[in-house]
Amino acid sequence: MEHSVEKQFTTEILNKILATYQLDSNVKKLGDFENYAFEVYQNGVAKILRITHSSHRSQKELESELDWIQYLHSHGISIPAVFISPNGKTVEAFEAEDSFFYASLFEKAPGKPVKVEDFDEKLFRIWGKVTGKMHRVTKEYRPGANIQPRSHWNGNDLLELEYYYPKEDKEALAAALKVIQEIEKLPITQESYGLLHTDIHSGNFFYDGETIHVFDFDDSCYHYFAVDIAIPLYYSTISKHYFGTKLERNEFAKEFLKAFLEGYREENELSQECLETIPLFLKQRDIELYAVFSKKVPMEERNARLQHWIQEIKARIERNEAVVDLDFVINLK
Repeated sequence: MEHSVEKQFTTEILNKILATYQLDSNVKKLGDFENYAFEVYQNGVAKILRITHSSHRSQKELESELDWIQYLHSHGISIPAVFISPNGKTVEAFEAEDSFFYASLFEKAPGKPVKVEDFDEKLFRIWGKVTGKMHRVTKEYRPGANIQPRSHWNGNDLLELEYYYPKEDKEALAAALKVIQEIEKLPITQESYGLLHTDIHSGNFFYDGETIHVFDFDDSCYHYFAVDIAIPLYYSTISKHYFGTKLERNEFAKEFLKAFLEGYREENELSQECLETIPLFLKQRDIELYAVFSKKVPMEERNARLQHWIQEIKARIERNEAVVDLDFVINLK
């Protein structure tokens, strides 16, 4: 979280939020990267409180996200329910100096966090199946009354690459802009493009052995469905082979995609042309992460592990390479 936001997020603000939602005073902080997340309690029942600063999302954007979450939940997707505040709102606003903090309350997802040791064919297949079901169901989604539609992918401020990339990284910037231009040329159809999570990596769901329970829809936007395949592949490969060779990553990627797509196709179908765009979206994730690190993590706070990742990302961007080679995708029909 930016230092300017941290200064505004006082104990007084947190206590106001807890009182508004009639929550117990004891809380457990879970995260604070782009949003503050807390495990909270209401009459002894654990719930999740998310608090967002207005510099990150507007109230309208948050209400739009929660409208879609409620739709998915009502259609049997295994995601946490949204709780309405005592004032009848999905999002409550709290003034802080010349800005706002927005609060929303969610059901705590069942299951447990996933570790690399949990990676296996069964999990990958379930992961794909839930993703495919989300895509299939969403094709019929229409925003509710007075709900502002979520933005499209190219409205992401992280794609203001000239602003976020270090000035000396001219080669990386030029290569990144070419990838974005290539994505912008892709055709948009109902079968290839829609509202999606965009960040279904293993840190954004719990697993109970039979299904996954997805959360953190903060980055949801209109994008190509293949993105929700590329992102799980990207982070799973990095998690499994952080310091791995290209061969190790390629072998893992083949195993992952085979099982993931088997599950996905039980619920939805993507054309071969859509699958072949996955490398583009692997590159896009590198491009956006490089911007994220420039925006969020000062040089003095980058440990050796993170520096290694950033250097790898930069090198791939400059070479116009994805984290894995996916020539084999044509054989995964």
